[in-house]
Amino acid sequence: MINGMKFKKVKCQILHIGQSNAGHRYKLGEAQLESSPAEKDLGVLVNSRLSMREQCALAAQRANHILGGIKHSITCWSREVIFLVYLVLVQRHLGYCVQFWAPKFKKDMKVLECIQRKATKLVAGPEGMSYEKQRRTLGFCRLEKRRLTGNLIALYSLLRKGRGRC
Repeated sequence: MINGMKFKKVKCQILHIGQSNAGHRYKLGEAQLESSPAEKDLGVLVNSRLSMREQCALAAQRANHILGGIKHSITCWSREVIFLVYLVLVQRHLGYCVQFWAPKFKKDMKVLECIQRKATKLVAGPEGMSYEKQRRTLGFCRLEKRRLTGNLIALYSLLRKGRGRC
């Protein structure tokens, strides 16, 4: 027991972050703690290089599975239904903790945007309509813009909270 908290030694691992990390060995009580190349905490996968590529792929995979389930279970394909179902069930996986793991590379952004592209294709519309036009028609904004908006809201909230304190 440390600081009134019990730790299970088999569940504790060390994540050495950075290339110049010496990789020291640590103990919890008498037990040597194992080193891990990546760890998942609160549903976000973090590796020793702090690369978020695996997390982007994981988020896209989760959202894609849900989108597949929607495709096979919904019979009404109106714009309103798709918009609501996408927002409630799919988009939350693409935006969960995104302030921490936001994709940095275009390749990763493309993987996530691909899920939204699939959602726009579910709605019956004129054949040959471009993705951008479908996206605007459905009321979806680019995921990159959603992340920026979320970051600005978080920044505004932090600035407002700090305003009253000296």
